[in-house]
Amino acid sequence: MALLELENLSSGYSYGPDILNGVSLLVESGKAYCIIGPNGAGKSTLLKTVAGLLQPRQGEIRFDGQPIGGMRPDRVLATGICYVPQDSSLFPEMSVRENLVMGGFLERNRSVLSNRMEQVFEMLPVLEQRAGQHAGTMSGGEQQMLALGRALMTRPRVMMIDEPSLGLAPQMADQIFTIIRKLGELEITLLLVEQNVVRGLAATEWSFLLDLGVLRLEAPSDEILADPRIRELYLGRQLAQREPPTQKGEES
Repeated sequence: MALLELENLSSGYSYGPDILNGVSLLVESGKAYCIIGPNGAGKSTLLKTVAGLLQPRQGEIRFDGQPIGGMRPDRVLATGICYVPQDSSLFPEMSVRENLVMGGFLERNRSVLSNRMEQVFEMLPVLEQRAGQHAGTMSGGEQQMLALGRALMTRPRVMMIDEPSLGLAPQMADQIFTIIRKLGELEITLLLVEQNVVRGLAATEWSFLLDLGVLRLEAPSDEILADPRIRELYLGRQLAQREPPTQKGEES
């Protein structure tokens, strides 16, 4: 049985048209998945609908065999699904430590919360160094680390991360993806949307390709990266930026 299942799912914003159109997919426990596609394909919409921030207009969402489509976000979180949005949604006037405590608001046992925080500090030592600092004064990369740390405080079974490297310098993006790869060691199932498609595919095992709200393809991430059709249609610009420069004397 799949851990997370979407069946014929359609969703959108307010009174606008459907952004997702009949998407069906399966997510297995402990695996890392990347959702790719052009702008407007419905990638973020899918994560928000699973998280309960958008209501399904059609279809079903099942987690561990139980229907969760249409649940409030706090109830979805309580099932074990955590969503890390693009804007991180931190509390800027609160300290790093206070933000982490807010991440564990569903847990009433202080000893459990303390143990979780120690584990987060072990995984993300910069957060321990900045524990008393206001979140709003941190750099963009440090704020993204705090957002991931806060998500870990919920002890998620599934973590959905939307554009974690957006706006970050390459060196900081490398650090963020090092953290993301460690999620597999914690047996956390990952659903990742990432604007740097090559980086997202390299960090995951399996990928779903969305286009115009429709699931066009699903396959191992390395196969998608190597597929010449996908390279041309969706990855061309990013791959071209990674190609070595033409050597002097070679044809351009």
